[in-house]
Amino acid sequence: MTPPEPTSSPDLAAAQAARTIALQMLEERGRGAVLVGVARVDAALEHLLQAVMAPGPSKADGLFLPERPLGSLGAKVALARRLGLIDAQVERALSALRKLRNAFAHSTESASLSDPVHSARLAEIYTAASINPLWAPLESVLTAQPPSAHGPLEPALRDYILLITILVAFLEATAQQLKPYRAPVVMGFSGVLRVEAAS
Repeated sequence: MTPPEPTSSPDLAAAQAARTIALQMLEERGRGAVLVGVARVDAALEHLLQAVMAPGPSKADGLFLPERPLGSLGAKVALARRLGLIDAQVERALSALRKLRNAFAHSTESASLSDPVHSARLAEIYTAASINPLWAPLESVLTAQPPSAHGPLEPALRDYILLITILVAFLEATAQQLKPYRAPVVMGFSGVLRVEAAS
């Protein structure tokens, strides 16, 4: 079963991307699923921010490198929210994923998404994300997949895959509709200049 075709092209692109992402995520399990999933969300959020920024002075700008101001997922989330690119629910979801990733990355034991501490952190976010029109059809796609070499798909991992899929697909779809921001005025040594005069 494939997701229904949305009426607008950005949603159609998101639906197609979401199905691909969901099926690719099935190959991951445990700690790998969490780390890979959050890395994909981080990359999509970076792409969203780049869509509204003027190009850097060179390809090796490095603004998003780990030791730079926008190198952390937390900084990207905060900036995206302050710019109005994501809403409060998405901000909460991204912040929860950042905490989840950190917990899994620093755990010395075998961490699981079904652990009560993690499932409690994600339950409210899954409820919020499940209103997305792609949640139910993608859930059907994942449920219909035959068991992998890792065994059947656990509900906790299925819901996590759905969340990651929807976040990545819609962050990317949003980025495709944005243009770099251009301030109406620019500060120069001669004073405050209108953009046309400063060019």
